[in-house]
Amino acid sequence: MYAADSKRLTLAGAKTVMASATARAEKAGIPIVVAIVDGGGHVILVERMDGGRFHSVHSALAKAVCAASNRRPTGPRGAQGQALDVVHALGLALAAGTERFTAMEGGFPILFGAECVGGIGIAGGTFEFDEEVARAAVESIGARVE
Repeated sequence: MYAADSKRLTLAGAKTVMASATARAEKAGIPIVVAIVDGGGHVILVERMDGGRFHSVHSALAKAVCAASNRRPTGPRGAQGQALDVVHALGLALAAGTERFTAMEGGFPILFGAECVGGIGIAGGTFEFDEEVARAAVESIGARVE
């Protein structure tokens, strides 16, 4: 075969994920930035809540792209899931490009079956809060996160 069928994240799916994330953040009183990309790392939606910091836009986008590319949650792990020290985490970000790799928590792939249809990145809260919101938002559409 020279072609394969593939799934993709729809705009409706991305909007549902976005609504889930921002609702959790509003309830917690934490202004966040949410970025949602497709399986190739191309932007579908970005939203900065009132009070969200403008630099968090870049962080959220990097988390979303990294999660989609690596097909796993973002954090201090390398391409094979190995633990990274600070030097290697920074080295990977510099080699891949800071817009494509981050060791910060808060990014999750959006998986349906074995297929990665996108990624979400949350920035603006603690790493734990960002991770919790990202996971719940992905699960809100019935997608697998890991």
